[in-house]
Amino acid sequence: PAQAKLLRVLEEQVVTRLGDSRPQRVDTRVVAATNRNLEHEMANGHFRKDLYFRLSVHPLSVPPLRERLSDIPALVAYFLESICERFGIRQKTISVEAVEMLMRYDWSRNNVRELRNAVERMIIACEGSEIGQEQIPLDLWGKDYESAAIGLSGDGVGVGASVSGSL
Repeated sequence: PAQAKLLRVLEEQVVTRLGDSRPQRVDTRVVAATNRNLEHEMANGHFRKDLYFRLSVHPLSVPPLRERLSDIPALVAYFLESICERFGIRQKTISVEAVEMLMRYDWSRNNVRELRNAVERMIIACEGSEIGQEQIPLDLWGKDYESAAIGLSGDGVGVGASVSGSL
């Protein structure tokens, strides 16, 4: 039902506000985004073909983060700046090794949101001005657990000891 209503709005450029009985003309541009394969959804009868063709005037495809790892340094820099500004704290930097470690992680779960949350966690964990490998959340270490087990530690906390205990 919602798809039919949206299609009608796009075609007739008329909406009826919630609680109102009078239709109003609107002049809008619509940007729609989804993480679903709409061709597959249409084939399965879950998405209307007429709405798909009405929406897909100028489709853009943004590949997931796991397919564009080279974007990680720029995204991390942006998140560092915006998060520090939002919390009103001194700007932090991140070590090259920490960025390389983030680029080795398998970003197939939550993608850019997961990276943003990880950067916020690293900012919170970092007492100094530079974020290092020791501030990277353990769930992002992936293949680098072995590095931790052979003695990486930071700020007096035995990261290697706690990681090796969970292996």
